[in-house]
Parts: sequence; C-alpha cells; structure tokens
Amino acid sequence: MIMRVLYVTSEIAPLIKTGGLADVSAALPAALIAAGVDVRVLVPGYPQILRALPQLNDVALFALHDFPCASLLAAVLPDGVRIWVLDCPELYQRGGGPYQDEHGHDWPDNAQRFGLLSKVAAVLGSSDSSLGWKPDVVHCNDWQTGLTPAYLHFANKAAPCVMAIHNLAFQGVFPPDCVAELGLPAQSFQMEGVEYYGSLSFLKAGAYYADHISTVSPSYAEEIQDEALGFGMQGLLAQRHEVLSGILNGVDYTEWNPGCDTRLAQEYTAGDLRGKLANKIELQMRMGLRVDPEVPLFGMVSRFTFQKGLDLVLEIAPELLAMPAQLVLLGTGDADMQRAALELLHKYSGQVGVYVGFNEELSHLVEAGADVFLMPSRFEPCGLNQMYSQRYGTPPVVHATGGLKDTVVDCNVATLADGTASGFVFSPADADSLLLAVRRAVDAYYDKKIWHALQMNGMSKDFSWGKSAAAYIEIYERLMRR
Repeated sequence: MIMRVLYVTSEIAPLIKTGGLADVSAALPAALIAAGVDVRVLVPGYPQILRALPQLNDVALFALHDFPCASLLAAVLPDGVRIWVLDCPELYQRGGGPYQDEHGHDWPDNAQRFGLLSKVAAVLGSSDSSLGWKPDVVHCNDWQTGLTPAYLHFANKAAPCVMAIHNLAFQGVFPPDCVAELGLPAQSFQMEGVEYYGSLSFLKAGAYYADHISTVSPSYAEEIQDEALGFGMQGLLAQRHEVLSGILNGVDYTEWNPGCDTRLAQEYTAGDLRGKLANKIELQMRMGLRVDPEVPLFGMVSRFTFQKGLDLVLEIAPELLAMPAQLVLLGTGDADMQRAALELLHKYSGQVGVYVGFNEELSHLVEAGADVFLMPSRFEPCGLNQMYSQRYGTPPVVHATGGLKDTVVDCNVATLADGTASGFVFSPADADSLLLAVRRAVDAYYDKKIWHALQMNGMSKDFSWGKSAAAYIEIYERLMRR
C-alpha cells in the first residue's frame, strides 16, 4: 500500500518565501515522492500563489465554525508535487507578505488566518473529510500549523501527526479569547494543552498534542530541551524527548549546484574551479568592490537580526578589513543594523558591498563568488547557507550551535589529516571568538594546499534530501503501526 502524507506549510518556494521553511517545503515533499510516498502539500491561497498557478481545480468547500468560507483548489507543480491551495480571500487576499503587512506589522487576524489552515488540515486528516484521498500521516510545520495536532486530537478517527519545529523562537502566541473563536474545546486551555503563560500558543499546542515532534538538526533537538534555547518550552520538550527527533534539512541540488547554476557568471565543479574566480570578479564588480583576485572576500547572506549575529560582523569589520579583506552583506531586517551596514559601506568604499533586501540571484553569486562565508548565528536550528557554501567551495565560518556544528567540521591539524575539515567553527558567540576564527580563515586562505583541501572536502559532502526523507518515512511508518 502506498503511504499517503498531507504536508501542511505556510510557505513553499518559489511561490512564496520568507526563509528556509519555504525551501524545505519545496524539497522534502519532492524527495518523499521520489521515495514512493503519495504527498499533498496544503498552503494558504496568498495572491502570489494564485497568480503563479492559474490552472487550479476546485476540490472542496469548507464552512467551519466561525471561520469564513474557503475553497480547496488543486494543481501540480512543475516538479510533480501535488499542491492544495486553501483559497479564502477574506483572510489571504491582501498585500504585504504572508505574516505581515507592507509596513512590517503582523496581520492582526493571524490567529484566524492560520487557525483556518490548521483546522482544514485536521478535517482532511480525519473521518470528517469528504474527499476520497485520506492521509495516513499529517506533517505540520512551525507555529502557523501548530493547531493542527490539537484539532486532530479532538477529531474523529484522526491520522497521526508529526509536528516539525523549524525555529522555536517563533511560537504564534495570541490572547486567550482566541481559544473559543478558533473552535477549540475549553478544556484544551490548560497547561496540559494549548495554554502558554496565560495565552494561547499555536506551537505549544503542536508540541503537546502531536504524536511525534521533529526538528531540523540533532544538536538543536538537544538544545531546545534546555533553558537557554527552550524559549519557555524546554520542560515540555524534555518531557516528550522520547518522541522528539532531530533530522537535518537537506539541500536541493537542482537549485544549489555550482556545476549547473544558471544564476552564476560561470559554472564550475570541484574538478575545475576556474569558474569560481570568474564569479568572484563578477561579485566584486556588481557590489562596487575593487577587483582583486587575491584579496580574501567574505560574504554573508542573512536576515539582519541579533539571532544571526550580524552585529558581531559589524563589530569586527574594521579589523577584518584591515587584514586586508573585502566584505559583502546581503539581507534585510533590523533597521539599526541596516543603517550600520550602510554606514560601513560608505566608510570603506571599495572594500564593502551591501545589498539591503532579498535577491535570489545575488545570493547564489555571493555563495559562488565569496572566498569565505560568514554565519555567526547565536542559535541556528539547522541553517542551509552553510551547506550551500560548502557545495560552492566557499568554506564557512560558523558558531558552534544547532545545525551549524552538525554540518561544518572545524579546520585543524587532525581534521585536515583525516579529510573532514570543511570550515571554521568558533565558540562562544562573541566578537573576539569570531575575529579569531576569521583570522584562522585568512591564514588558511593564503596556504593554497590547505585551502584547496577545505574546498574539496566541502564540495564532496552529500547534503541531499534522500537521507532526510528516509528518516521521516521511518517516523511515518512507526506512527502508522501504532
């Protein structure tokens, strides 16, 4: 019998994307399908998705509790993934992004918007569904789908549910009166339920009611059981540790492969790295840097936030640039950090390039054109850019946390000897430790033998989705047997 999985997410690349969740939601279902699983991906009907999928077919109509009426529309993506779009103009047809308006403010009705997504997912995963296709497992992602396990718990003949936590810092917390508005039973609003310090938490609901909890790296699965990174849920997660798994995200090598990346100035492989220099020169020209093939070029593609450690990079920038070196920053976020980055650009003209915003093509060029990739995140559940950078022969400098320490092997005598060294790992997350790692990277950069070994080690790693998909299938099978 073919296994059927309903995969529920609030974003999916390339249709709608704010971060790594979109990449995962595109790649993991495709990998599951390649492994023989029958998958349906359920997403909200944002304008961007409806415009990108003009050939949508009606599947079902929902009139649930106090939610507006919604239609379920179906399409098949170019990679063969079947997608179900929840069309509810009152909740999803608006400008801005999936979670915030044009001014960066959270939509005031986000509880209803993602409550509806969760409720429909639960209906589809229970005997309340009128559709012929019924899932064996429902796979939810982050707080936006966190009420799905709660709704399933109180539904008839419900499928088991996996709750995937991509970032515990975002929890979907709303006033307690939302419990009744969203049609949750009153008895669910307690510590052993959806209640979270007097409020309703979507993610707490998911972590409490799900049959299995997954997160996106083995180290992060351990870290969130402790106070420092548990964000108030460490007690619950430690209590449920027997059903908590850490599975590394994978990389979609159809999108992230320097040997066939059409966004680059020139493609290249581990066997012929000459194209990497062409991309470095292109990046220098595009970002207004002095064209210099020899100077080490550091790149960072990230949200400009405290979590991502951009403040640490800005703090050490004068010392980094004096080595000498060049620096390219691409991203958007905190207004003060954006302003500081632009001030750095003006102060160090020709050495610093800054692009404030999101630019997919430029992010690929940074991965290929930089010599070293910076990822000093204070915490990082998994991270994808450190895996991209290794594939592109761009050794990363990372803080020893979460998926970063699970995927990057520090360069030292022992790891160079055994062929595992692939980057530079530092701890603690402070400016002095980062600067020391950067100095080590520059020293290694000028030793052609060491640098080439680092590049080859990183480019030979296999971060493809097959292994991760197999781990999820094993969880699904275990839940189905139960």
